[in-house]
Amino acid sequence: MEKTILIGGRAGQGTAVTSHFIGKVFCALGYYVFNYRDYPSLIRGGHNFNVLRISDKPVYSHRDRYDIIMAFDQKTVNLHQKSLKKQGFILGGTDLKAKRLHSIAIETILKELKAPQIIENDILIGWFFKYFGVDKKFLLKEAGEVFKGKKIGLIKKAIQIGYDLSEKKERLKNRGKKKYFISGSQGIGVGALNSGIDIYIAYPMTPATPVLHFLAGKQLKDNILVLQLENEISVINSALGASFAGAKTMVGTSGGGFALMTEAMSLAGISELPLVVYLAQRTGPATGVPTYTAQSDLKFAVNAGHGEFPRIVVAPGDSQEAILRTQEAFYLSSKYRTLSIIISDKHGAESDYSFNELKASPLTNQKFILKNPPKNYKSYKITKNGVSPRALPGQGPVVRATSYEHNEYGNTIEDAKWTIKMNDKRFKKVRYLEKEISKLNPVSIYGKGKNLIIGWGSTKGAILDSLPELKDFRFLQVSYISPFPKKVIENEIKKSKRVILVENNATGLLGDIIAEQIGYIIKDKILKYDARPFIPDNIISKIKRKK
Repeated sequence: MEKTILIGGRAGQGTAVTSHFIGKVFCALGYYVFNYRDYPSLIRGGHNFNVLRISDKPVYSHRDRYDIIMAFDQKTVNLHQKSLKKQGFILGGTDLKAKRLHSIAIETILKELKAPQIIENDILIGWFFKYFGVDKKFLLKEAGEVFKGKKIGLIKKAIQIGYDLSEKKERLKNRGKKKYFISGSQGIGVGALNSGIDIYIAYPMTPATPVLHFLAGKQLKDNILVLQLENEISVINSALGASFAGAKTMVGTSGGGFALMTEAMSLAGISELPLVVYLAQRTGPATGVPTYTAQSDLKFAVNAGHGEFPRIVVAPGDSQEAILRTQEAFYLSSKYRTLSIIISDKHGAESDYSFNELKASPLTNQKFILKNPPKNYKSYKITKNGVSPRALPGQGPVVRATSYEHNEYGNTIEDAKWTIKMNDKRFKKVRYLEKEISKLNPVSIYGKGKNLIIGWGSTKGAILDSLPELKDFRFLQVSYISPFPKKVIENEIKKSKRVILVENNATGLLGDIIAEQIGYIIKDKILKYDARPFIPDNIISKIKRKK
């Protein structure tokens, strides 16, 4: 069984909330669900829509042909009716000439209920689930768990009215085990909480803002501090101060904000202060297309900051990976006293993914701070692995952080000998980082075949959904960009007949990094840079055309 449902309307009409609730109900029934969100950069108005893909088998992306269109306004019908499948139907809309399967007098019902227009959504929800034969009690129970507040009674009543007006045409079986259903942003937040985060600091910027909102809602329960400061420069400098004092600290932003943070990233590099940065990409340059997706900041993340210093760059491919990779970013940053960058994008951040189990990393909540630092404590002691044992201000000995080059005690120096020593000390970490990261599945291989597709981040979903329709292809997902897993990627490329790069950018940035790191130039590229994510058909059609 597979259904694709488009839910559309104006901003403020509840398309995202309705779509998420429908997805949650199907996940509660044991189905796999993927939820894609599309909206313009307008506070009110404009056309918003979500695409839900529901299946009894795992799904990781959306499609552009619909079985059902749930329309909260006529514009949704006008824009998307051409993509309705032959046997599909429209639920909602005002044009009686449209291909609709119902004739609910919505306005009359709303007047009788003395309800606002948005309650129409709940009437349509009830109608929709009766059509699929979902038990009313089960539906109302789920509604009670998702919708809170004063209007819950009205919402349930509207759902019942819609349910009673409909007829059962299909019967979806309860498939048993409930699925988790969370967005990439929620995955980042859960991973941060699992890591024992103390402080999250950010200035709102789409599509990073949902992490700010998620963690702000967890402050009291999880005893964390969430701060919104006046700009991104204040954000990262405050975060470095908190890190110096011993707090596990994370900041979040998108491309423009990340650009403002780069000077302070160099400060993190030379002062060896642990910091986790969440970079949620959107379409650029400049303001670009701010509520849509791209993978155009990859090399920026790898090279951000002046001077040379090691950093970790990790790219989760879905919400479950977001949890694990965020925990790894905190662990590696804390242990190696370095900058960790988690790079995602609008598609990966704001799409909802379903999965069977909530995995927790064994790296959770590890501490790397000295309990009893010696009196002659060296803040930057030159050790075998380049990692100085860390002490905190107030423990007894003097603890220094500085933007100047320095000796082991953190005292400013300018001589050539110590400049070389401290550079070598910082870069010693890379060898040990590579060794640890090699145990964390820095790349993943899916499928079997002589031909190889290479991708990273949110392209994972569409590529995975493409594989069953492609002959003799496997997929190499690169999750760690820095340090770069050269050997395994080089080996996979060497044994491949054909290598195809799939990226959501105009120039193939991961392809450039592969060329720089292992000397292999990928000529066969499928690049999408219209600010929209891949769907499986984009990949399948282009690969077959290029035979």
